Amino acid sequence: MSTVHQTDLLPEVKEFLSSSPLTAFIGGSEVPSSNGETFTTRDPGSTEPLAEVHAMQPEDVDRAVQAAADAFAHSGWATMQPQDRAALLHRLADTIEAHKPILAQLEALDAGKIHWQAEADVQNLVDTLRYFTDLSQHVQYRTTLAVPRHEAWVRRHPWGPCGFIFPWNFPLLLLGWGISPALAAGNTVVVKPAEDTPLSSLYVARLAQQVGIPDGVINVIPGLGDPTGAALASHPGLKRMSFTGSPEVGRLVGEACGRNLTPVKLELGGKGAAVVFGDVDLDETAEKLAQAITFHTGQVCCDATRWLIDRSIYDKFVEAVKDRLGKVAVGYQMDPNSQMGPVVNDKQRQRVLGYLERGQQEGAQVVLQGGPAEVPGRDGFYVKPALLAGSLDNVAAREEIFGPVAYLAPFADEQEAVAMANNTDYGLANSVWTTDLARAARVAESMVAGNSWINAHNIFPHGVPYAGVNRSGMGGGVLSGPSPPREGRVSMPGPWVRRNASASARVPNPLKRAPRQPCTCACAPRGPNQSV
Repeated sequence: MSTVHQTDLLPEVKEFLSSSPLTAFIGGSEVPSSNGETFTTRDPGSTEPLAEVHAMQPEDVDRAVQAAADAFAHSGWATMQPQDRAALLHRLADTIEAHKPILAQLEALDAGKIHWQAEADVQNLVDTLRYFTDLSQHVQYRTTLAVPRHEAWVRRHPWGPCGFIFPWNFPLLLLGWGISPALAAGNTVVVKPAEDTPLSSLYVARLAQQVGIPDGVINVIPGLGDPTGAALASHPGLKRMSFTGSPEVGRLVGEACGRNLTPVKLELGGKGAAVVFGDVDLDETAEKLAQAITFHTGQVCCDATRWLIDRSIYDKFVEAVKDRLGKVAVGYQMDPNSQMGPVVNDKQRQRVLGYLERGQQEGAQVVLQGGPAEVPGRDGFYVKPALLAGSLDNVAAREEIFGPVAYLAPFADEQEAVAMANNTDYGLANSVWTTDLARAARVAESMVAGNSWINAHNIFPHGVPYAGVNRSGMGGGVLSGPSPPREGRVSMPGPWVRRNASASARVPNPLKRAPRQPCTCACAPRGPNQSV
């Protein structure tokens, strides 16, 4: 169905898009929606349709969860040796890497992501899959417990079918962060991609089948938030659930999982602060923060959107960063000269423009005028970078905008800077910028956030947990350690107890306090008439 300039597309991308309407991938088969309903996914840079996609219904979600449950119980995926499972996952990582040009083009077209950023996201998926695959081979699946008079151990098991709902800003990267540890631990997955960006996840599911991943281990169900996402979040057949998205929808997912007592991980929004002290290299710091706020057009939950600047350099910093943002080349995401592409859809564009208007109505100073951006020959969802300044009580300083907008405010000293950074309902990611590393560590540790960075922002090394607190999420993090296993604990009376038929009666109850014996040492309590 795609009307994107066909000469610019790879043959494999053309073939994939021409198979529209695209179907779900359930139990190793391409499955249309039960009622035939479809939706359109569009190129945000041109608004042109890319493909029609089947919109899964609640009964289709049931089928996907059942396929994941059957694969968990019968395919051998959950019970095979970790090294055998790892061999298949490494084969998948290698295949995804070999298809990087195809996946990057699909991701850039579908999400409006600058092409080189889409390529980096594909590589991140590959690296994440390899990291957790290797890690899974070094996990102790059986751990002995040292317990007096008993033999006991903990056995770690995969949970079973796990549900994932991903957003539209990083479809492939977050797919990797979510399903890689789950698969490496032997779980099966049901993935619901965002309705704006289903293409790359559907393509990966087909690659998984090609490399020999058993049918039903990876299931992808495109559709709308309601009913598809709602049906998945509330499904009683899931053993674990993960959601990445807004706090508002996160609450609904948490409530649905709570009714089924399904453990859930929520990675939600953010309103990150960048605290910039007066001893920084001003030009370098301005350049890095300008890059951060324009990366994927500011559609990054952990971005630094509140810039708290040392009063001694505030005016110079504002001029430096204003100059850089004013030169950002806004353009079509497939154009190699573009530095910032479109936002994902018109709803998101109106959200960004609406917050700019509301912020000004509440008294924010306009440092750099934002607004709609015009790209010749492209009728896409483009906006300009914008800077506001003023009181942190302003709506543009309090609420997540999810666009290329930063809000500036000066601080007088370290104590005020920390207080300003922590004056938010969110708690996802902050950064501190200074040449004084002792101060940097002190401030970073004082920030109420799941992640604090020093002289950088948006860095995600594998092995460092990433998660949010407060309104930014709950339930654990990603990027470090294998998927939390289902732990089973086993114990039995030890050999000494088993050799004595009545010994069990003599095994002391650990919860019962033994009679206290008289103490005659120097610590013995003294009588009422004695003094020390």
